[in-house]
Amino acid sequence: MTRDDIMTASVLMTDTIFPDTSLEQSVFKENGIDFELSPSHDAATLSELGRDVDALLVVYAQVGADVIDNLNHCKVIVRAGIGYNNVDLEAASRKGIVVANVPDYCQDEVADHTFGIFLALARNICHLNEQVRHGTWNANDGKSAPRLRGKTFGLLGCGAIGQQVAKRAMAFGLNVVGHDPYSSAEALSRQNIHKIDDLNEFLDEVDYLSLHLPLNDQTAHIIDKSALGRMKESALIINTSRGGLIEEDDLYNALIENRIAGAAMDVLEREPPHGAPALSRLDNVIITPHTAFLSQDSVSELRRKASQEVARTLHSGTPAHPVN
Repeated sequence: MTRDDIMTASVLMTDTIFPDTSLEQSVFKENGIDFELSPSHDAATLSELGRDVDALLVVYAQVGADVIDNLNHCKVIVRAGIGYNNVDLEAASRKGIVVANVPDYCQDEVADHTFGIFLALARNICHLNEQVRHGTWNANDGKSAPRLRGKTFGLLGCGAIGQQVAKRAMAFGLNVVGHDPYSSAEALSRQNIHKIDDLNEFLDEVDYLSLHLPLNDQTAHIIDKSALGRMKESALIINTSRGGLIEEDDLYNALIENRIAGAAMDVLEREPPHGAPALSRLDNVIITPHTAFLSQDSVSELRRKASQEVARTLHSGTPAHPVN
């Protein structure tokens, strides 16, 4: 008789940003799985409480090798979100633990937010609103806004969210191009996205650049001084993906030196920042506090799908969305 024959499966939720864990508990109860929320997400606590559990459900906690090496029975680690750079994939793979994420939620929310902050930046909406709030009514401040129709909107990363952004861009008469080594020209063409294989050529061409990439060793600081130097001085950059994709000091310098026209971001390399970031003090920058994924519906969808992914893997041995 094995341990699995005599013990109920168990899951440890490493951390949460949600007001309670009732939704998670409901899913696990339906599936006969014991649930515990860790009182702290430091490595020592997670190592101790995770020693004998069958699964980890992770929100923002760092789950590194120091935690994973102490997981004696864990079969799956599920990241409640799209990104998974807070989980050490190599350490998990060495232990034979599958890591999974939830890539198929909040696509509409992120695409809407992407295009919303892009429009606010392109039309100078936040600056004009601030002027009126301070008693200045000057329509001439709006004359610098470009006409969008006919301009080139570039997607750096053409996955599900990027394709949703493309649909919104096309509705405004923008020509959409994409750079993505993992998507074929034929597949993107079916979405009316013209693929540009060479990254430098892509950066040369775009009027507006929207980032939709995972953060990893290959993509970290993919937008740096060199990349910014290739772009048009009138170009705008939008990032609702991961803050580490942009070298923020290089972006700041490009903005104050008028080598780039503006930036709109929902993510920063350090979250939360220490006080107001330097970029936020520029009139041609919009920053929101990592809220693109949020809506009245998306959070409950995420929590349910992440919990179901844990249950599915413990019962069948195979998650729907493995990443390692």
